[in-house]
Amino acid sequence: MQKIALMTNYNIPDKMSAASKVAEKIGNRAKEIYIPISYKDKILRNYMHKSVYAYKTPEEIYEEAELIIVVGGDGSMLDAARRAAKNGIPVLGINMGRVGYMTELEMDELDLIDKVFEGEYELDERAMLSVKIVSDKGQTRFVANALNEAVIANGSTARIIDLELYDKDELVSTYRADGLVVATPTGSTAYSLSAGGPIIAPDLSCICVTPVCPHSLLARPLIFPDTSEIRVKNTCVREKVLHLTVDGKATFDMYYGDVAVISKSSVKALLLRIKDQSFCSKIRLKKLL
Repeated sequence: MQKIALMTNYNIPDKMSAASKVAEKIGNRAKEIYIPISYKDKILRNYMHKSVYAYKTPEEIYEEAELIIVVGGDGSMLDAARRAAKNGIPVLGINMGRVGYMTELEMDELDLIDKVFEGEYELDERAMLSVKIVSDKGQTRFVANALNEAVIANGSTARIIDLELYDKDELVSTYRADGLVVATPTGSTAYSLSAGGPIIAPDLSCICVTPVCPHSLLARPLIFPDTSEIRVKNTCVREKVLHLTVDGKATFDMYYGDVAVISKSSVKALLLRIKDQSFCSKIRLKKLL
């Protein structure tokens, strides 16, 4: 791999220093190490520039890189993996967050980066969701891919909302709740887990729907096959607009009658794995059980 992107928040001194250590470990085995151009001045002012650095726009990075190395936590990993997925670029995570469930290495394991250049790694394919908003007149207003989840909620106001859940054209249930989380197996360890959903092994082919604080003793998480087309309709009369949030980042308005259409995406995220670590051992190590 000759073109490697090194992604982190270079505004944080500890992360800038950590990224520099990763670059030193890579050494001259990469022809270029791509750095987001927005951080160029910051890196130069802190005397962290290296001759192998090539400053690129995010668009150029996610088109040209052969590997994305992320120094950060699960949020940074999620953003990079989602953006890299459309071009089939693998992502390697080095944990500097709190949990780092999606990351592969800790900072004291940088010697294992040698395995990348020796070809001693595997690519872990992760299913993603295709998410779109369709108006009551059939117009598609928004399309995106999600690696973790799509969440329909009221936004910053903690007020109960009304939703209808369909599998294609069949009504599954109606909800009065704070929201609804539609998650991939990867996303089952994120917001869905916090809302009471199950932990799902990432190699299972399914979609999990978890209500958030439902006003019902009978509302429970539901598991659908990944061939399903999940439809969540906004039937909330009291609220002017609800919000659809994808992977905790992009948020889009859902008006009365709008439907969030969620299905398995044709795109997959690629996570580079170096260590021989099972799913169960990882969730045990990260104290998710």
